[in-house]
Amino acid sequence: MSGSESQPIDVHEWISFDDPDEHRTWVFDATYLRSNYMCIFGCGCKGILDEPAPELMQGCCSFGAHFVDEADVDNVKSYFDRVEPKHMQFHAKAATTKKGQPGYLRDGDPDDEGNPTTMTRLVRHEGTKACIFLNRPGFEGGAGCALHIAADDHGERMMDWKPQVCWQVPLRLEHSNDESGHVTSRLREWKRRDWGTGGEDFGWWCTEEPEAFVGSEPLYRSARDEIVELIGAPIYDQMVELLERTEWVPLAHPVVRR
Repeated sequence: MSGSESQPIDVHEWISFDDPDEHRTWVFDATYLRSNYMCIFGCGCKGILDEPAPELMQGCCSFGAHFVDEADVDNVKSYFDRVEPKHMQFHAKAATTKKGQPGYLRDGDPDDEGNPTTMTRLVRHEGTKACIFLNRPGFEGGAGCALHIAADDHGERMMDWKPQVCWQVPLRLEHSNDESGHVTSRLREWKRRDWGTGGEDFGWWCTEEPEAFVGSEPLYRSARDEIVELIGAPIYDQMVELLERTEWVPLAHPVVRR
């Protein structure tokens, strides 16, 4: 067996440093953040159905959005009042009340601890279901997330309008505590496993495919707003200083190496 054949396939390099103000260590997937990954929704994304379906332009929206908590739900409620029919194909359905809650919400499956969860409602259109906020191809106001389109129309950040998962994927920030209470916060790429058991059934997942690694700048630059929202500007600046150090020859992303 040659040296290249014996190496693990999914090799990533990481950087870490302690937070100057908290009992926390930050860990970053340098391989992913330095890659030229970009979201290719609407220009080649094959979605997360069992079979690739770029023509549907559903992206990650096929199964609806899982809200993180009630604050996440309340945030979308506060912005929905500013979404107009010109922004949203299924605005009439969303504006109704269903089972005592807004027409764009539904009950999700209980979480691992048995607690109730909330998701965005699914709507069937031309034979396929997807999130109620997803405008389908051909809609006059534009295909894609109605919340995103409305935010752009108002000149505001889409991440302030959308459920948290919708602007974070495929970035994933996770936290863990050791026995002394010290926190480790890890920012990495969102993998199939992060979708649960259903992730293995996807016919395609973007962080595994070279079609999505076509950005004009590294991800830590193109996704600056999202990363700063997750970790704060001071930590972001420290991260960038390490990612850009000249004496380091970083490892390319496995997808690009393939």
